[in-house]
Amino acid sequence: MRYDMAALRLSAPRENILKRIAAANTSLGMWRYADVLPAVEPVTLGEGFTPMLRSRRYPGLFLKEVASQRRGFSMAVSMAKHYGLKNLALASAGNAAGALAAYAAAAQIAAYVFMPRDVPQASYLEAVAYGANVTLVEGSISDCARTIAERKDAEGWFDVSCLKEPFRLEGEKTMGYELVEQSGWRYPDAVLFPAGTGLIGTWKAFEEMEALGWVSEKRPKMIVVQASGIAHADELRDELILSIVQQSGGLTLDFEEGQIRTSLLDWARLEGLILSPEGAAATAAYDHLIVDGRLSSEEKVVIFDNGAGSKSGDAIAAAIQSPSGVEKDHRGVTLPSRYRVGGIITPQ
Repeated sequence: MRYDMAALRLSAPRENILKRIAAANTSLGMWRYADVLPAVEPVTLGEGFTPMLRSRRYPGLFLKEVASQRRGFSMAVSMAKHYGLKNLALASAGNAAGALAAYAAAAQIAAYVFMPRDVPQASYLEAVAYGANVTLVEGSISDCARTIAERKDAEGWFDVSCLKEPFRLEGEKTMGYELVEQSGWRYPDAVLFPAGTGLIGTWKAFEEMEALGWVSEKRPKMIVVQASGIAHADELRDELILSIVQQSGGLTLDFEEGQIRTSLLDWARLEGLILSPEGAAATAAYDHLIVDGRLSSEEKVVIFDNGAGSKSGDAIAAAIQSPSGVEKDHRGVTLPSRYRVGGIITPQ
């Protein structure tokens, strides 16, 4: 998506945001940046403008849970409804499945989701609960994407998988606008991202804000983190990410699952925050970069946590050495055999 930045520079000062919020008497979430989003009636579930929390241990470190998939699909489904699309298809191995399913339900559009059979159960159940048509595929996310490509024309599906259309990125770029607005319209020194398209959208936001005259500083170093041994289904995405990392003077890092689990528990017990595994990879990276001197604890650094730790039961169980089927945890405490709903205001 491209906008007439010369015209917007004259007609869309950043004060418009405050006027829009005052008129609506709400933060408006990501839609507060309507000047730089497609003009469309939003399909919204309150996404965006999430808080930026300062670490209790590191003076320059902030964590922002961004739920990038919800932003992306709010925008993508809004545009799908605008264009009259009725059937949306997606290949996903995690959060994107539930996000598409939720927004498709809100828009009353059919969602067809293809996931690897070994996907986390919470991701599968969430998509099913929202009414998506979910198919579990033997193989990887690449096999899911191939299934959609082979069937979409005959089935009448529109593919909203990663970088298959421009609008998810427009929603995700609002993370960059929020980051700068919440930092007093200044860039931090560095941003740590779990690998994904959020980085691409955030970089686009930086370009747009500079063109609008909303910010004028050296951009932050973009540091991308993932678990070791992960294979991606989208070469274009990875090429764009690596280009941005290089332009920013940033770097890429990967960590073993054990390091990620350790960081997940560290932040839960010392900061009161349960991160997604992706977010815990970024916090592990921060600790690593502090130790080796490539970051200072005084520098302003923002970590983006793209998921919800509450949906990462398998990762949490592994971190506390309580995988599924184990009757006692690492302290010898007997685990519940099943989890009941109710008991306080409803019967168990």
